[in-house]
Amino acid sequence: MSLIKNSVNTIHDCDGCILSDNIYRFEKLFKLCVLFLDSPNMSKKLLLLDVDCGVDDAQAIMLALAAPNVEILGITCVQGNTSVENVCKNVLRVLQVCNKLEIPVFKGASKPILGHEILGANFHGLDGLGDAPDPNAPSADMIQKEGAVSAMIRIINEHPGQVSLVATAPLTNLALAVRMDPSLPSKLKGLYIMGGNTESRGNTTVCGEFNFAADPEAAYIVLNDYQCPIYLACWEFTCYNKLSWEFCDQWLAQDSDKARFMTRIFKHSLDISKTERFEKEFIDGTGLISCDSYAVAAAIDDTFILETDQFPVSVELTGTHTRGMMVVDTVGVMNKTQKAFIMKKVNLEMFKQMMMAALK
Repeated sequence: MSLIKNSVNTIHDCDGCILSDNIYRFEKLFKLCVLFLDSPNMSKKLLLLDVDCGVDDAQAIMLALAAPNVEILGITCVQGNTSVENVCKNVLRVLQVCNKLEIPVFKGASKPILGHEILGANFHGLDGLGDAPDPNAPSADMIQKEGAVSAMIRIINEHPGQVSLVATAPLTNLALAVRMDPSLPSKLKGLYIMGGNTESRGNTTVCGEFNFAADPEAAYIVLNDYQCPIYLACWEFTCYNKLSWEFCDQWLAQDSDKARFMTRIFKHSLDISKTERFEKEFIDGTGLISCDSYAVAAAIDDTFILETDQFPVSVELTGTHTRGMMVVDTVGVMNKTQKAFIMKKVNLEMFKQMMMAALK
């Protein structure tokens, strides 16, 4: 718009004599500005998703795809809930049911940084999507040749200050990316992570949440090296903000291919969620916990977050029972200037609307 203003000033500076070259310049600049303002990227939030596509990752991806103000620049894959090969295939399956196969999918790390693997306890099935058959699954040939870490660095550098990176998986890809390009965090608009815990309640080890416990070194690197706004949807928070089974029934009952797809892939996890063992793990009663969707919802709309704590955070690397546990420094012992926003309360009515839209 400043370009138009400058042209108008030039026209009026001619003592009332409007020269044809100034008119031409004004028209040309006006057309360029209209095209610029109408560009789809102007009003859209740019997201880059890093996933280990289990069922809740699938839910989170579908939530992002349904948001009208969002453009997903790419989806990077990492081992976690299942092998990285399965993760890539699962992402393609989700994109196919949402008619979004044009979004590029990149294969990333197949092991944690130190190679000590923790498997996802079969909660999402062996294949990550409930072991539900899919004879029409897209070919793995659709996975990009470029590696996930390289793609992450390239995409963020191509859109400095504009990309929100959402990580719903072990943080291996992110740790490798910042080691390759230490300037990367400074170019992010924000980093949204599903992971970690605030009350030392574990869902994988005694005190460890799965995404952090699956690669503690990576989580440590990310929480200490990413000097950008960091928003954390931690394990206990997702449990305290769960949705009811009644809502889950309504959500899955929608008459759409997406809802039928979700019903098939979610059955395995739903059955496990209602067992006595997992009802204890879920904290504060039973219900639908779409862990990864909270991080995506926060990246989509800042007003989704109603209340946060803001503290320096890190990760324990050596404890017998606490390796992978997130450390929250409430008294300033670590002398860190970087503080993460730890989600405490969110707009659940907005969340329900986003979840419903994801399966329409």
